[in-house]
Amino acid sequence: LTADIAELLSDQGINIEDFSGEDIHGTAVITLIVDQYDRALQTLRDAGYEAVTEDALVIRLPDAPGALAVVAKRFKDAGLDLRSIRILRRQGGSALVALAAERTDEVKALVREYLVKG
Repeated sequence: LTADIAELLSDQGINIEDFSGEDIHGTAVITLIVDQYDRALQTLRDAGYEAVTEDALVIRLPDAPGALAVVAKRFKDAGLDLRSIRILRRQGGSALVALAAERTDEVKALVREYLVKG
C-alpha cells in the first residue's frame, strides 16, 4: 500500500512531506502531508481510495516541556475536542504544530497568539 500510494502521487508530481499509517480495527489509515492537497485528494479518489481531508491550524509553540500541555488544557477547559495534533517541525527553540478540531473558529480564538500567519 505504501509503495502504491507513493508511486501514484509521485507520478502526478505531488511531493509527500509526511507519511504515517496505522491499522484501526482492520482498516489501514494513512495520514499524509503533501505539497498539493487538492491534487493529491483528487488523485487518490480517482484511484479508488477513500480519501478525506481536514482543515488544520498551524501554531508555533516554544520547544519546551509543558508548552503543548498549556494549549491542551485550554481545549479541555473550553470543552473542545481535538481530532488531531501533529508536530510538524522542531527548529530554533520552537515547534510548529498542526491542530485539527471541528469548531475551527473557536479553536482559532483559543490559540490566537500562537497562530502562524500564512
